[in-house]
Amino acid sequence: MLRQSRRGTTVLWGALAGLLAAAGGVGASMLLAALLGGTSSAYALGDRVIQFTPGWLKDFAVEKLGEKDKLVLLISVFAVVAILSALVGVLATRRLVPALVITGVLNLVALASAIFTSLGVEITVASVVPGLVATVVSVALLWLLGRSWRRTGGSGASAPAGFDRRVFLGAALASGGVAVVGGGASQFFGKAGEASRADVTLPAATTKAKPIPRGTALDIKGITPYMTPNSTFYRVDTALQVPQLDADTWRLRIHGMVDNELQLSFRDLLDMDLVEDRITLTCVSNQVGGQYAGNATWLGVPMKQILERVGVRSGSDAMVSTSADDMTITTPVKALTDDRNALLAVGMNGQPLPLEHGFPVRMVVPGLYGFVSATKWVTDMELTTFSDASTYWTKRGWKDQAPIKTFSRIDTPAAFSQVSGEVPIAGVAWAQERGIEKVELKIGDADWVEADLATEDSIDNWRQWVYRWKPAETGQSGNVSVQVRATDKTGYTQTSDRVPPRPDGATGWDSRTLVVS
Repeated sequence: MLRQSRRGTTVLWGALAGLLAAAGGVGASMLLAALLGGTSSAYALGDRVIQFTPGWLKDFAVEKLGEKDKLVLLISVFAVVAILSALVGVLATRRLVPALVITGVLNLVALASAIFTSLGVEITVASVVPGLVATVVSVALLWLLGRSWRRTGGSGASAPAGFDRRVFLGAALASGGVAVVGGGASQFFGKAGEASRADVTLPAATTKAKPIPRGTALDIKGITPYMTPNSTFYRVDTALQVPQLDADTWRLRIHGMVDNELQLSFRDLLDMDLVEDRITLTCVSNQVGGQYAGNATWLGVPMKQILERVGVRSGSDAMVSTSADDMTITTPVKALTDDRNALLAVGMNGQPLPLEHGFPVRMVVPGLYGFVSATKWVTDMELTTFSDASTYWTKRGWKDQAPIKTFSRIDTPAAFSQVSGEVPIAGVAWAQERGIEKVELKIGDADWVEADLATEDSIDNWRQWVYRWKPAETGQSGNVSVQVRATDKTGYTQTSDRVPPRPDGATGWDSRTLVVS
């Protein structure tokens, strides 16, 4: 029994040693990444997991977890690292050298994740040094902790036989110190983007947005606000860490099938004629009735103007844009050069872009889902062809051209609400680049009835609607189903066929049940 007890204690101490060694390595990586402006090995590993995540799994995460998908992924990565580290620590109590080798290999895998990107191999000091230091620190700490098992002739019930508490405690304190300092440095230096954003003063637009027409926003409790505040604007991307970019050093390279390659700075953009426009954005991951849509006032330079400067060569029908976190997106050149107001945006709702929405610069293209247009933290644009382009989402089975579909949503009342008297049923509808012509409701078994539309701002914005239902006048009671559909200005009416977002956007009627009391 005593031998079994000591064996169990040894396993626990070994697992703790493995965790401490890993924590020290991660802390060192975070410290160096913060100082050099790179990415820690743990976050880099998470980013690569995202890069190689199957499309169906990514879709599932967005649908079920929403904007928490990245947090869950990061927790999962750290959990796996913790389990492997604990197992390696247990191995170190018996065979130290193999445990050290495994620790080194695991850290080198994380280092490779920081070096190799979806674009090929991009080696910089900031991408290499944090991972190398993490490897050295993890191996060194495990070696020190492993040496605490050297035979000294001691024994005890609370620690394994031959356990040198002083060596273990010293190594543990070193590991904890590195982890704390690294984490603190990451938090302190990780605010570089916010500091840069705070220094930005946006110039006034040369072309201002027209005033919002009277009657555009309906005074209905529970309806989605016509303008979406920055703080509640939806966010769907693959960045585990929001890129911390400095507006002063940011550069955008435009190349490929162009007559004149161009490199722009943030100041170059601010010195151009800026255009202000209200545009509703929609994510292709939006399910029927989903919340992944928002309306904001954007400030930026028309993409058409920029592409005229570089001279797009004949035959180029696609532009591949790349973000600072290596996301790649393909956008039709036609959508960037026609009469729609596609922008290289620097402002959102009167402020510099929030970090999570692309500071310092992002793309905003009316009428296209975000996965083929709305590149955040954009740093590179290559003019090419669809036949030659291969980008993140298209490699996962999504279409490379995806106009936003005509859509409508019920905002209020909530499902299974008890209602009586006059019931305002209200929501929003959108069909960017076409505009909403009418919204209809089917209540129970009754015929379709037309809702009242708010005043139209522009075809690039969503439109609020309301139908004031009086159940008593129709004789309806109990559980009553409500369905909504929209018709755009081309005459197309939403289909009832319910399909998921893949490969180019969901379809179907939003519906809910109300309880008439």
